[in-house]
Amino acid sequence: MGRPVARSALSLTLLALAGCGRQARPAAAAPAPRAAPGAVEEGIASWYGRPYHGRRTSSGEVYDMDEMTAAHRTLPLGARVRVANLSNGREAEVTINDRGPFVKDRIIDLSRAAARRIEVIGPGTARVRLTVIGQPPTPAGGFYAVQVGSFRNRRNAERLREQLERQHGAARVHNFDSPDGRFYRVLAGRQHDTAGAATLAAKLEAQGLAGFVVRVDQD
Repeated sequence: MGRPVARSALSLTLLALAGCGRQARPAAAAPAPRAAPGAVEEGIASWYGRPYHGRRTSSGEVYDMDEMTAAHRTLPLGARVRVANLSNGREAEVTINDRGPFVKDRIIDLSRAAARRIEVIGPGTARVRLTVIGQPPTPAGGFYAVQVGSFRNRRNAERLREQLERQHGAARVHNFDSPDGRFYRVLAGRQHDTAGAATLAAKLEAQGLAGFVVRVDQD
């Protein structure tokens, strides 16, 4: 799964465990976008509707797929973002009120209304540019971690968590319900900023564990 590098016995154990989950191909780790207005990020957007419509979001709000909202892995809940579809120039402004998408090759999950505004409904995904245009008046607390695995079997997730905890001092398992069922996400580290989390992501990748930075809003 990773580039050929010398690995310890512990690294080989981690690789075997991570291979059991849905893991994307390793890629160079990069810091997550800053929350300051004007910060820009480019990547792939997707959208989500049912069965999430009516469920609680990470912000505590009830998700309404007909509102102009979105999920992002690291931007503060309540941040305002302009999303531009790079294939057609269409734009939408959304409020970040949820966390996701928890797959490596996507940067934002749009509500159905926002996806319709920039014509993502049909293709399902599109390459977009995100521009932060506003921050919440009082950002919530939290920390940053690196997601290094996603498992259907909780036992496998816990085994990887234990290995990471011994090596890096902090790791946890978070439940995530998707249309494909419940997954158990393994998060490593507890960093105060995205730069520290990106450094950890690069260190883990050198051990053969591809991951990406996520924000954890609550303990």
